[in-house]
Amino acid sequence: MSMIGRYLRLSAGELERAEREPDWAREFAEEVDEGRHGGRAGGAWARMHDTGRAWQALDFLLRRREFPVDVVHGEEELPGAEDWGFGPPCRIAPDRVRLAAAALVELDPGRLVEGIGAADLAGARVYPNGLWTSDEALHLVTAEYRALTDFLGAVATRRHGLLVWIE
Repeated sequence: MSMIGRYLRLSAGELERAEREPDWAREFAEEVDEGRHGGRAGGAWARMHDTGRAWQALDFLLRRREFPVDVVHGEEELPGAEDWGFGPPCRIAPDRVRLAAAALVELDPGRLVEGIGAADLAGARVYPNGLWTSDEALHLVTAEYRALTDFLGAVATRRHGLLVWIE
């Protein structure tokens, strides 16, 4: 079983409800994940997104660029929430999602990995360590980066926020 980064798009009202009722947020996330809510599964309509096993590499690379928003772990722990895998979910407010989306668009994937090789990720013990045996593995990270950029752009367009967690 792999650890993956997960995202749930919530309207401002849903985000407020999640803060008041963290159990509702967990149930809602499970319903969305199982496809029982929202009607549309992917693309700009997606309610959920994941960065697969690239989450820690994205974190490593974005931190070295002093990215203004913690889009990998979230910014504020959801009050009263239990563990959703590897800790409770964290939220990113709609205004911070907009800031992140704009900054992601400005940071080209090539610049994100500039000066970094797979050996650097392995040396930094970035999860999953066994993946970083070839610089070709960086294509996984840039592909996930592009997908995250698209997802956050769609979330920002709707003026929605996010719950983020590692599962």
